[in-house]
Amino acid sequence: MKKSNCETKLDVCSNYHSTIEFIGRKWMGIIIYTLMSGPKRYHEILSAVPGISDRLLTKRLNELVNANIVNKHYLDSSTKKVEYTLTPSGIALKEVIVAIHHWIEVYEWEQNK
Repeated sequence: MKKSNCETKLDVCSNYHSTIEFIGRKWMGIIIYTLMSGPKRYHEILSAVPGISDRLLTKRLNELVNANIVNKHYLDSSTKKVEYTLTPSGIALKEVIVAIHHWIEVYEWEQNK
C-alpha cells in the first residue's frame, strides 16, 4: 500500500479531495456497485443504471478504466464484445460502498430532508 502524502492534521489533503470528487461524480458509485457482483457487458451495466445515457456511461466507464478501477476486456476482437470487471483497487472500494450504504440505512439520510 502506498504511503499517503496527506498530513495527520484535520486538513483535507488534495488526494482525499480529488478522490472524493472522482468517486462522487454522477453515476460513478452505482456503476462500481453494479460491477461488484461480477463481470458485466456494457448493456448489462446500462440496464442496471436507469436514467444514464449511453454517452455518459461510456464516459464514466472510460474514466474508471483510466483510473485503474475497472478493467475493459475484449472478449472477441471480430465482434468487439467487451466485458468490464473491477480491478483489485476497484474491489477494494467494496468496503467503502458498503459502509456508505450502511451509513445511509442507520441514519436514514436523505439529501432533501
